[in-house]
Amino acid sequence: MALPSGTRLGPYEFQAPLGAGGMGEVYRARDTRLGRDVAVKVLPSAYSTDPERMRRFEQEARAAAALNHPNILAIYDVGTHDGSPYVVSELLDGMTLRERLKGGALQQKKAVEYALDIARGLAAAHAKGIVHRDLKPENLFVTRDGRIKILDFGLAKLTLPNAGDPGRSKAPTVGLDTDPGMILGTVGYMAPEQVRGEPADHRADLFALGAILHEMLTGQRPFHRPTAVETMNAILKEDPPDLSGAPRPVSPALERIVSHCLEKDPAARFQSAQDVAFNLEALSGLSEPSGAVPRPGRARRGLRPALAALALVAALLAAFAAGTAVRGRAPTTKYHQLTFQKGAVFGARFAPDGQSYVYSAMWQGSPYEIYMGRFGSPGARSLGLTGANLLAVSPSGEMALCIAARRETGAVTRGTLARAPLAGGAPREITPDVMGADWSPDGSSLALVREVEGNFRLEYPIGTVLFETKAWLSNPRVSPGGGEVAFLFHPARGDDRGTVMVVDRVRRARTISPEWSTEGGLAWSPGGREVWFSARGAGTQRSLYAATLSGVVRAVATIPGGVTLHDISRDGRVLLAADEQRADMCGIVAWDEKERDLTWLDFSVPADISADGKTILFSEQGTAAGDLYSTFVRGMDGSPAVLLGEGEALAFSPDAKAALVMLFTTPPRLAVLPVGAGETKILPNPGLDLYDDRSAVWTPDGKNILFVAGERGKPPRGYAQNLETGAVRPLTPEGVAGFLLSARGDSVYAGLPDGTGYAFPVAGGKPTPLSLLGLDPADKVLRFATDGRTVFLFKDAGQSAKLYRLDGITRRRTLVRELRPVDIAGLVGIPRVTVSPDGRSIVFMARRYLSRLYLAEGLR
Repeated sequence: MALPSGTRLGPYEFQAPLGAGGMGEVYRARDTRLGRDVAVKVLPSAYSTDPERMRRFEQEARAAAALNHPNILAIYDVGTHDGSPYVVSELLDGMTLRERLKGGALQQKKAVEYALDIARGLAAAHAKGIVHRDLKPENLFVTRDGRIKILDFGLAKLTLPNAGDPGRSKAPTVGLDTDPGMILGTVGYMAPEQVRGEPADHRADLFALGAILHEMLTGQRPFHRPTAVETMNAILKEDPPDLSGAPRPVSPALERIVSHCLEKDPAARFQSAQDVAFNLEALSGLSEPSGAVPRPGRARRGLRPALAALALVAALLAAFAAGTAVRGRAPTTKYHQLTFQKGAVFGARFAPDGQSYVYSAMWQGSPYEIYMGRFGSPGARSLGLTGANLLAVSPSGEMALCIAARRETGAVTRGTLARAPLAGGAPREITPDVMGADWSPDGSSLALVREVEGNFRLEYPIGTVLFETKAWLSNPRVSPGGGEVAFLFHPARGDDRGTVMVVDRVRRARTISPEWSTEGGLAWSPGGREVWFSARGAGTQRSLYAATLSGVVRAVATIPGGVTLHDISRDGRVLLAADEQRADMCGIVAWDEKERDLTWLDFSVPADISADGKTILFSEQGTAAGDLYSTFVRGMDGSPAVLLGEGEALAFSPDAKAALVMLFTTPPRLAVLPVGAGETKILPNPGLDLYDDRSAVWTPDGKNILFVAGERGKPPRGYAQNLETGAVRPLTPEGVAGFLLSARGDSVYAGLPDGTGYAFPVAGGKPTPLSLLGLDPADKVLRFATDGRTVFLFKDAGQSAKLYRLDGITRRRTLVRELRPVDIAGLVGIPRVTVSPDGRSIVFMARRYLSRLYLAEGLR
């Protein structure tokens, strides 16, 4: 029964009813003590009949009252009136999200804003040990200024079933308690573990957030069925509807976030609301977490020379060293510059004495070399180890080296693992094909990352596999206690996006960070409670973060231009590099021997060139492009680039009127973007989780695409996909890492793991043996020339690349051109080359990495 106007509950004078629902009646009231308007929720009197329930009510209400966050309804007071408990809260002006959704799906930008508010509110509550357990649009309020407030925090698990209440949501709330075996939550938004009556933690709230975000984007509840039983069954057994059916296009990045929230297994979901907020912040373009410098704007600007950008970073670090506070960074943080040459630093480590440091570098375009310096003394001396990259230094002063090092991707090298004393001496080889290593705390054994038969393995000690994947791994670091190894996991080969993971000696692996668009550099804090790493939500300019083993991530330092973490000493000092990563795109045309700078933003990656040699298809994968990359076309004449859409560029259609791109959804998908007028077409994925970005091509008739991908847990193989029907069929056996489309387009040529080669008919049928004479493992085959007899291929030699024509009959190799940019400062490789069929237009990517090493003191 509604309380009449003028009724008083202590100092609260009721003015008017605001509504009623399953948790009681809500009134507008006046707090006569403080002279402010408040909302008073009077709960059913049934609560007072159970002393234990009343005790828990007061406990939960007071816990909720302790929360002070702009996205959580503020609780002012609790009490009882005539045996009915009541809660006093701030008075809100606006509507519930349920009412807001009556108008249908929201614009993506608005949905992301609301979801980010919810995630931030959840993160604040979860940090205090409070879980909502009944998150739904009815419990979310949209204020007049567009902010989301989470209602009924800490009270949801006290809800009594009341099927006869006309004000209840159509998705009923069920459950009386939190004991194992009891179901608690709102059908349609419950996590699978809640449906099964199992104990649910904060990750159940993340599942509900995913369901709400799905509903905001589509206007439909993802698991809604005619009855509660059918709805619960859908939550347990069915996937939510594909977001490609949403009324408006949904960003692949946002689709990935929704999918990750809605994982059936709690361990496979985001592990914290803060993780969700990090990903949403990267997607929304909003500022970094508190204490970090805001991200650069997305507006296009004239490109800065790499050295000018590095000088700016050095100036900013000098300001830090002088004690200048930047965005809240404590003035006690000091930075001391250690290197001054032009080039790049790799694998820097503290020496065992704590007063010296060791690093590898490529100065002035020279090969990798190991150097050693002493803090407080200028310069460093070479240890005489040319061609070696430093991986780790043991407590006893022994180095783990990658000798005969060749660049794999970015700052990661591949080569033979060797060990050598700091005091001097020749390296002793251990095992080949290693990409990272670290010593155990006592220096008795090594952890390493290497590739074996197409799989990347983390071994610790050598020979004991703790983690294996078809993706790739980097930066293994053994914990101070020796029982765990942290590493960076990268889902797409050659791409440094990924997450931070930790695995223990019994192979229990867990992810402790959200996914970043770039990550590199990792070290344990001295006590082993955190893993520090450098990463970025969008672009290539990394910031410094720390993650606890439970997945709580915090920002440590953000410096414009970016940093890469190298090492942390036992006393908390940090070795890091101020770096500038970029990829320049250089063009050469036969009628103009002068190299053309065709770089558009800061990380231009060429993918294809039109048959007439006039138009380039390329991706921007840097800071300005966002975390999922952007695809462009640009004329070889240097005319302005045209944005086609999101994704990584793969190949032009035969008439260059469309482009094939890869979208970083979960799972990834291929899409066709129109170059001119038209609509984007997203192709179905039949269960592939690893697309290769180097072999994709269209058939000459434009009806099919051919690509290399891998099914989950299986080796890659070639596939053909019909663009009209979306049907996918295998083209080659498993184990094929790449192929070349024949001159007529009727076959693909590929080598198998055993070294044999075959021509596989595109239409299907028996393959024909193929001679691979004239090729070597370092060759990167590009395409057939217009003569149908010769193929273009190139070799990346780090400081240059050589483009050849190989005659398919005589096996004669002819040098077309040596590719080298005019400016070789910081050049670490030429990993991408594309050439027109007539060979008259060439575009190549110059990958640059410039850095200066610093010692940081006072970072916390």
